Amino acid sequence: MNRAETVFNNPAFEEQGVGKVNNFTGADLTTNTYYFRPGQAMNYQGTRPGDQVYVCLSGSGQFHLNNGTEEVVDVAPGSIMYVPTGVSCRIVNSGAGEMICTEVCHPQQ
Repeated sequence: MNRAETVFNNPAFEEQGVGKVNNFTGADLTTNTYYFRPGQAMNYQGTRPGDQVYVCLSGSGQFHLNNGTEEVVDVAPGSIMYVPTGVSCRIVNSGAGEMICTEVCHPQQ
């Protein structure tokens, strides 16, 4: 079965907190899209059972990685962020406009 979804058609921005849409979930892979208004941030995501990849689709901000020491990376459209197993992460929209990022990861058990 083929499925395709465009994350820009029905954006899920929320006034209170970061919007989240689960795009797909399969046996081995899931994708979620996060919608940030200016100044919004997601809490640190706990470690997942496998590696994760985040892609910044629009807007700009900061990507935080923490495995005991925090690392902060500036991100913009086209940025791809890799999160190894055992590392927690969070995203902050520090830009002036809205920000959209998609996560690809193993489903939580």
